[in-house]
Amino acid sequence: MSGDWLEYDHDTGAIVVRQVQPTSAPIVPTVTSELVHMLAAIPFELQEQLAGGEFLIHTEDLGRLVRITVEPGGALHVEWAHPNYAGAKKRPFDGSKIQIERYEQRLSGMITLEADNPAAAAEALQQIADTFEGLYPDGGFQSTPIGNGSVKITMEDVNLDIQELMNALEAHAKPNSVQGRVALGSFKDAVPEYLLRVIFEDGKVWMQQPLLWG
Repeated sequence: MSGDWLEYDHDTGAIVVRQVQPTSAPIVPTVTSELVHMLAAIPFELQEQLAGGEFLIHTEDLGRLVRITVEPGGALHVEWAHPNYAGAKKRPFDGSKIQIERYEQRLSGMITLEADNPAAAAEALQQIADTFEGLYPDGGFQSTPIGNGSVKITMEDVNLDIQELMNALEAHAKPNSVQGRVALGSFKDAVPEYLLRVIFEDGKVWMQQPLLWG
């Protein structure tokens, strides 16, 4: 049996994605339909022998992630990923884990910090955002002194490299004074598993990847 997207591989005894894939058939409905058609061809008395498996699909429109799961015995589920940071595990920040190109990064969030010269620090941090040679001029970045030796940064969909921002914070903030959270996304159609959240907390920098499935 063979479809536009799926085929049965006799060597492995599995339903797999074809090596040559079409360019016109919509991915999710076509794969789901072909999978149901193939599973329906399995005799009833053999269905309990199904080991199960899953397909992970990025939709062709917005890059959304869809998981099609077949449980042992044949039960089929279709799920759309809904990124959620609630309950996501924190781990130490590691810039090598960022899979979004620096010129495409989209930052949103709020940070506070303490500085020896808050006005100068706020101006220097603002300059970092204003002069970043990104590809997307939209969004907002506001760095202002707020009294008591502190600076507040607010970001909304600003095109800025998170590593460049962190370098600037290290240069201008007092040690262990940076607090806040920054969501890292992309101005392009980045897939959900590339999303990150950076957390500045009690002198440490953490990162989270969202949970995708309920």
